[in-house]
Amino acid sequence: MSRKPGARAHGQIRQSQIITTFGPGAMFDLPNHSVLMAGLDYWSITGDEIVEPRLAGKLCALLALPALKLYAPPPDQQDPAAPITGVTAWQFPEWFVVHDVAGDSGAMVRSRMLVHRRELTRGRFIDQDGKKQYVVPVRFVRACHAGHIGDIDWYGFVHRGPTQCRRRLWIDEQGTSGDLGDVSIRCECKLERPMRDAAAMQTGALGPCDGARPWLGPYTHEQCGQPNRLLIRAASNAYFAQALTVISLPDRDEAVTQAVDAAWEFLAEVEDVDQLKYERKKARVKAALEGFSDEEVFAEIQSRRGGFLQADKSVKQAELETLVASKDELGDDRPDGNFFARTLPRDRWDQPWMKPFERIVLVHRLREVVALAGFTRFEASAPDIQGELDVGVRRASLAREVTWLPAIENRGEGIFLQFRRDQIETWLTRPNVRSRGLQLEGGFNCWLGDHEGSHRKFPGLPYIMLHSLSHLLITAVSLECGYPASSIRERIYALPSTGYGVLLYTSSTDAEGTLGGLVEVGRRIHEHVQAALAVGDLCSNDPVCAQHDPANQHERRFLQGAACHGCLLTAETSCEQHNDFLDRALVVPTVDNLGVEFFTTDAP
Repeated sequence: MSRKPGARAHGQIRQSQIITTFGPGAMFDLPNHSVLMAGLDYWSITGDEIVEPRLAGKLCALLALPALKLYAPPPDQQDPAAPITGVTAWQFPEWFVVHDVAGDSGAMVRSRMLVHRRELTRGRFIDQDGKKQYVVPVRFVRACHAGHIGDIDWYGFVHRGPTQCRRRLWIDEQGTSGDLGDVSIRCECKLERPMRDAAAMQTGALGPCDGARPWLGPYTHEQCGQPNRLLIRAASNAYFAQALTVISLPDRDEAVTQAVDAAWEFLAEVEDVDQLKYERKKARVKAALEGFSDEEVFAEIQSRRGGFLQADKSVKQAELETLVASKDELGDDRPDGNFFARTLPRDRWDQPWMKPFERIVLVHRLREVVALAGFTRFEASAPDIQGELDVGVRRASLAREVTWLPAIENRGEGIFLQFRRDQIETWLTRPNVRSRGLQLEGGFNCWLGDHEGSHRKFPGLPYIMLHSLSHLLITAVSLECGYPASSIRERIYALPSTGYGVLLYTSSTDAEGTLGGLVEVGRRIHEHVQAALAVGDLCSNDPVCAQHDPANQHERRFLQGAACHGCLLTAETSCEQHNDFLDRALVVPTVDNLGVEFFTTDAP
């Protein structure tokens, strides 16, 4: 690629797409251009500031920054007289293919000319006859695992090394499939090389990476040295956004302070959590501290003494503690705010198959904030089961110096199902369950063998069971709640120290959020759990689905047990693990009859 990025392009995308799909460093097609989204240094910060201290604190720790702010992507100004705002996108790649086929259009080999952007005039290539030829961006670029990207050195590729030859280059294609084995690059000096050489890592055909970061502008190379890999411009592995999501929680600091005030005469001498637990057995202390965890109360006690505050909780731990502390539902109370949840009385959902559940919470209002922290190529790096992004992952930067990050806020509603911890712990002791766990972990180890350097960890059986039930529930609930399954999202809480639960929610960027459909079906959640368990019993692909071995090298579905498109797989917009770590055999009995199901004889 030349020193300066290509010309700027014009087009529109939704603000939320910038966070999830088209952030800095992403390639995509506009009506007349193929572009690379520019870094934050080239954005106009005209969007509203989004205040979410918990998320900002997590991102500061992740990126080792002293402070940063969150802003919504700049909106399009509808007023033509207003100053130009928006996000810069550089034209990329800079090599193009002339649309017209040279020679006989019916020949077995179709030859098209490769031309550089500098040879174009107003977006067209003028041939020797003075005819303006349409061009399309070449579909091949080079990239590396660190996120660097650039145009392929086509002359060096064809000549297998540095060369002074600058004769015309052609791309020859046989057949109609576009398979790399049918595509080759040819120079008029008679040298030719197939594109499958570029795809073979061991050949080193594309050379070492030069650390190019064109989305950050000119002169932004950094040391790299990793081997370049062939990347299809429109491929699904060209860009993986690393986004961190939190659900806004009510400010409970004042409430904790008041609770500790009410019992301070008993808590003034507390030195550790064990002593606090002893004091909480007293009736007055128990009443004052109801709804607050030991960690919250002890942190308040330490802060009064000027002591060391405990480290921040994980994203999901803080959310789970808030959800399980929800009060009983009070009539039709619907106050405004970022978070409002009420527990549904047990007598409204208590059924034999609901024995594993401890609490059902109707979340009338919630606010979800999503911020873009960076991106990767070739391999996705999703948040772990704690909701945290891995500090050890090498992510490509969004700016030369990050002082702010793009974020969006959504408002919506949801249903939270809390599980009884003792039921899950008892289930884990069953020999068949432990055996199934070893089988699933064996598949995960096979996956790790294909993904060297991955920081991903096996999530454990409780997570996989809850995750599988969540997918069954999404399908069952979507039939009546008024929202398609693709718009219902999940958050799985599998935290042995805090508890277990599943939150199904939907949200939108509209200020009023959603219409209450999930809360209404939540009042009959026992019916939907029953339907979900019935759906999981039999898959249309059984017995093949139920008998799938996660370690099967032929199928290579290492992260799935009894799961396929006929039963558990759902839209990736709904799933927090991209349809990995699923096994309905852990939820209900299947035709394979493994005896590992969590819902046993009391289920319908």
